[in-house]
Amino acid sequence: MNKDVNEQADLKNQEDDLMEETVENTDEVNHKSEAETQQKETDVDEARSEEEKKDETTSKIEELQAKLEEAENRYLRLYADFENSRRRARQELEAREKYKSQELITELLPAIDNFERAMAIEPENEQSKALLNGVEMVYRSIIEALKQAGAEQIEAVGKKFDPNYHQAVMQISDEQFESNTIVEEFQKGYILKDRVIRPSMVKVNQ
Repeated sequence: MNKDVNEQADLKNQEDDLMEETVENTDEVNHKSEAETQQKETDVDEARSEEEKKDETTSKIEELQAKLEEAENRYLRLYADFENSRRRARQELEAREKYKSQELITELLPAIDNFERAMAIEPENEQSKALLNGVEMVYRSIIEALKQAGAEQIEAVGKKFDPNYHQAVMQISDEQFESNTIVEEFQKGYILKDRVIRPSMVKVNQ
């Protein structure tokens, strides 16, 4: 009888021990599960934080790149404007140097025209002939000085009419001359290097 009671007591103790062990294991599993969950949440938070940092860094890099590109474009525009201004200034300086005598030559043209009108007059006596020779000498000296400065008279009579160099003030129809040929010059034209100072006033055959 006592033996049975003792066996039952032992079984009861074993069951209690098993129950306690089961509870402890369950608590341990639950605790471990909670720890793992917390770790996962921590990992997720850290991953999210790292992703946000990466996004923020990427955004800042893109912003800096945009500012750098804008600054480079502004610099290129300023540099292009500076180069254009410098080129225009150089061209203006070269033009002033190249055509520096234009104003003086333009002022001389009416006097040269008067010399040519005077030379067209027939001398009536030796005195007027000598005077005319002196006028011609002065005229040739002026024309030579113009050549030294880069100015020359525009050829006209017998040449084809060119609106860039000639100004037609009269037209005729004469079979003796080819079409569009200059048959008479009323006023000489002048060119300075490659610039027309004054076109020739001419008569043109149609």
